[in-house]
Amino acid sequence: MKLCFATNNTHKIEEIHNLLSGRFEILSLEDIGCREELPENQTTLEGNSLEKAMYVWEHFGVSCFADDTGLEVEALHGEPGVYSARYAGLQRKAEDNMNLLLKNLQGKTNRKARFRTSITLILNGKVHQFEGVVNGHIDEIHRGTKGFGYDPLFVPDGHTRTFAEMDISEKGNISHRGKAIEALVAFLIKEIAE
Repeated sequence: MKLCFATNNTHKIEEIHNLLSGRFEILSLEDIGCREELPENQTTLEGNSLEKAMYVWEHFGVSCFADDTGLEVEALHGEPGVYSARYAGLQRKAEDNMNLLLKNLQGKTNRKARFRTSITLILNGKVHQFEGVVNGHIDEIHRGTKGFGYDPLFVPDGHTRTFAEMDISEKGNISHRGKAIEALVAFLIKEIAE
């Protein structure tokens, strides 16, 4: 089965290829001739993933899935949430976002956080949504060089290392995106079997 993963983020594409381990043929936006930036104008992760997937379906007629992920920090009332990628501004720089997050957490003892991923699949015109969540906390310093985004600050529950200190397979086994993809794959396998 061929599916387009509606993202231009090379880190996400690498993670997805690793998680799907050859079970499906994944096309990139470039593969289907989509070179424009996909819209993300909604106020929820679910809304953004739906908007991106719908754009690909409506403009290219390709079955696809799109994700949106947010880091939700308890002491900051769920911030940065849906604005995680542009928390420190439209330049979307991970370093700026992490520094702003650490600044906003100064003096706060509650460092609980969670990563949440919403995936929208449009398969032959029908919409299906999946979610993955991983709980953890925000470290006080950046640790690790792997991963992307807030990975150098996020320590998942039950672990002592940040996501950025884990290799891609280890992270994928416990991550929010991994859990959402697991739900997506289970659904697709069931669809193929029927």
